[in-house]
Amino acid sequence: MTKKAVLGKKVPAFKLAATGEQTIKLSDLKGKNIVIYFYPKDSTPGCTTEGQDFRDNNTKFKRRNTAILGVSRDSIKSHENFKSKQKFNFDLLSDPDEELCEMFDVIKMKNMYGKKVRGIERSTFLIDEKGVLRKEWRKVKVAGHIEEVLETIKGL
Repeated sequence: MTKKAVLGKKVPAFKLAATGEQTIKLSDLKGKNIVIYFYPKDSTPGCTTEGQDFRDNNTKFKRRNTAILGVSRDSIKSHENFKSKQKFNFDLLSDPDEELCEMFDVIKMKNMYGKKVRGIERSTFLIDEKGVLRKEWRKVKVAGHIEEVLETIKGL
């Protein structure tokens, strides 16, 4: 049973394989705000646009002492290709076992061409410098989302 991330509480420790041949642990990012965004699939239109928005605004996040992490169930190889092709300036975490997905409760039943499938619901989470989950956005619509996340960080 995976521990759950709960608003207003410290996020349970996690460790996942990431791009750049590294393993990222929550404790590695202590002292920084962290934006973790979950997306369904590498190199699909909505996920590409969302990643590009984070990429294009990464300087604004860095100015606010905020690291960005993208998460999906895709393999590291798929992530490396996606990151390289889109010139993402942040890391992507691979969660094939759905550990982080379960912790943040983002796996949902979705309709795909009339069929029910288990998939990641596009979601974003903001963790503060002390490791506390401050805000969650569920069923994210990509347009305008980055601005909303930045505004929330300004208010921390």
